[in-house]
Amino acid sequence: LLFAAVVLVAALGIGLSSGADSRSGRSGASPWGADYFPNVPLVTHEGETLRFFDDMIEGKVVVINFIYTQCTDVCPVDTARLKSIQELLGDRVGKDIFMYSISIDPERDTPEVLAEYVKRYRVGPGWWFLTGSEEDVLLLRKKLGVYIEGLEKKLDHNMSFVIGNQRTGQWMKRSPMDNPYFVADQIGSWLTNWKSPSHLAANNYAQAPEMQP
Repeated sequence: LLFAAVVLVAALGIGLSSGADSRSGRSGASPWGADYFPNVPLVTHEGETLRFFDDMIEGKVVVINFIYTQCTDVCPVDTARLKSIQELLGDRVGKDIFMYSISIDPERDTPEVLAEYVKRYRVGPGWWFLTGSEEDVLLLRKKLGVYIEGLEKKLDHNMSFVIGNQRTGQWMKRSPMDNPYFVADQIGSWLTNWKSPSHLAANNYAQAPEMQP
């Protein structure tokens, strides 16, 4: 538990609220449970309403990033890199690993717009694109440690994405520039405590791309 706490605080820069108790929450030993994460509603690209804690992260291994569909700069790169990670993880995505991209532009990113974005990038199952109120999404960005204070433009945002296991309290920030093989192995092995076979095990390491400097 101490190791998990150090990982989360150091990697995300988030702290517990003054009233949080490390034994609270419905998900066992993790101090980052229902008392820390807001249970705000979000709507998927399929039109389904999900609660952030209850439905999306409780007891799960997750990948979470924040985008907006009108972005022509770094968001497409981020989405393409996460798609590579999804492909490496294979059919585990949607079963024991869950991926979420949350829009920071809810005025334009309706579920219908997000559905078109999913088609454009040929996103596979187990990865949901979601929208919600501006206030709720801002709160999630702050709680996950990816909000940058003082940005002048409304849609400027931190491009780091978050990987984590809510049940164990292990969380990390990763960059879309990181090697997808390395990140997929972190998600598929380290975060799941090696309980599931790695999808990368059968790959020929001689064919792996060079690590980013």
